[in-house]
Amino acid sequence: MKQAHKSKLALTLTLLSGAALAGGNDGMRQEGMLAVNGAQIHYVSQGSGTPMLLLHGYPLSGELFSRNRDALANAGYRVITIDHRGYGQSVAPADDAGSIQTYAKDALAVMDQLNVPSAIIGGMSMGGPIVFEMYRTAPERFKGMLLIDTIANPANVVEKALWGGMAQKAVTYGPQSLVGELLKDMLTGVTRLNKPGDVKFLGDIVRQASVAGDVAGAKALSERLDSLPTLASITVPTLILEGVEDTVYPPPFAMKMQQNIAGSKLVLIPGAAHAAIYENAPAANRAILDWASTLK
Repeated sequence: MKQAHKSKLALTLTLLSGAALAGGNDGMRQEGMLAVNGAQIHYVSQGSGTPMLLLHGYPLSGELFSRNRDALANAGYRVITIDHRGYGQSVAPADDAGSIQTYAKDALAVMDQLNVPSAIIGGMSMGGPIVFEMYRTAPERFKGMLLIDTIANPANVVEKALWGGMAQKAVTYGPQSLVGELLKDMLTGVTRLNKPGDVKFLGDIVRQASVAGDVAGAKALSERLDSLPTLASITVPTLILEGVEDTVYPPPFAMKMQQNIAGSKLVLIPGAAHAAIYENAPAANRAILDWASTLK
């Protein structure tokens, strides 16, 4: 039933997206579905100016950036977010639920369909390995790089086991079973205790993912390439954002990336864990705008 609903929604929004794009980019919010590599990819485009493509982590959606769109768009950026296939409102074909390489191809194809030759491209958590893959494939598409609570290292034995367990739990008990597992790391204890609305918002996003998406993303994270050698090849301006209380990929991983990407900048976000871009959005937005203003 859920897949049938998503397919119907995909068709509806595909028709709507054509109408939204027909008027051109006038600074208004555009939202719809795009047929991409056999999948239906949901996107939101808000604002006008320098494009900024933001890619979410596992097992979230583009709504992770709901607290960033206005601030960035109002400052003169065209903020584009997508739901990776199998997440949010996007629909994956049965024969390709997703991989780091596929997510990267999807993102580049979305840029093509939205007439975005190049952009500041950023990724949170799983979005980071996707960004690295995009850079290895098409470095000319980058005006700058934004790495948010992510990692360049391949998964170690312990992490591989964690992702395997996450996939099995999703298969056995459904996407909703991952909410408790993930939110204890996404948000600090203070936020979980005092801001139930934040907990519900992110929890609802996790519940929206498909089982196939949960399994594919877990496998993608478990089998991700070692991107440490890629760091030295990055020549575009790069900002690294890191929640001070991130326990998934703690600050030392961000510091290592900063040391290996020439000229990169690291900003630690206080009072925030793995979903720092959402939990302390004002601080994250200031850091992004301060950095991005030097690229214009």
